[in-house]
Amino acid sequence: NSVTNIGDNAFENCTSLTSITIPNGVNSIGESAFDGCASLTNVLISSSVSSIGGGAFAGCSRLTSVAIPNGVASIGVAVFEGCTNLASVTIPNSVTSIGGGAFAGCSRLTSIAIPNGVASIGNYAFASCTSLTNFIIPNSVTSIGQNAFSSDNDLISVTIGSNVVSLGSYVFYGCTRLTSVTIPNSVV
Repeated sequence: NSVTNIGDNAFENCTSLTSITIPNGVNSIGESAFDGCASLTNVLISSSVSSIGGGAFAGCSRLTSVAIPNGVASIGVAVFEGCTNLASVTIPNSVTSIGGGAFAGCSRLTSIAIPNGVASIGNYAFASCTSLTNFIIPNSVTSIGQNAFSSDNDLISVTIGSNVVSLGSYVFYGCTRLTSVTIPNSVV
């Protein structure tokens, strides 16, 4: 209970680790803290956590669901990159930005609700999420990074919120089933 931070790379490549409970009192999870924990199936993150570092759960290929606690302001770069079995993610209203590659390669993710309050979606944030079919970008988002949805082969429709000003290069590159995109007048 005295632990307040989990440092960078703390449990990286602990390939036999199957479950982790991050208790109350922990404020931050460092970069790549659980990167490459390929057997990790269950993660419980306490509500005291306000910061999750880049790549914290990257490559946790057996992780199926995760609930990010309310209070976390940003989902960092590549936090869940390569979590190929991740099918369910809860993103709280406190999140204001989704970093580059945050969910890249999460090929079982079929839907994800982005809360109104997120201002930016980073480069490659949802790239190669090959099971995503529909995506609604809330009105709070003002910028969408390059390749944000590239190679999302099952993506059929995207609704872009009314305050998006910029769409990066190759945003929908390789989205071979995409039939409908609504781009608002706000896009410059």
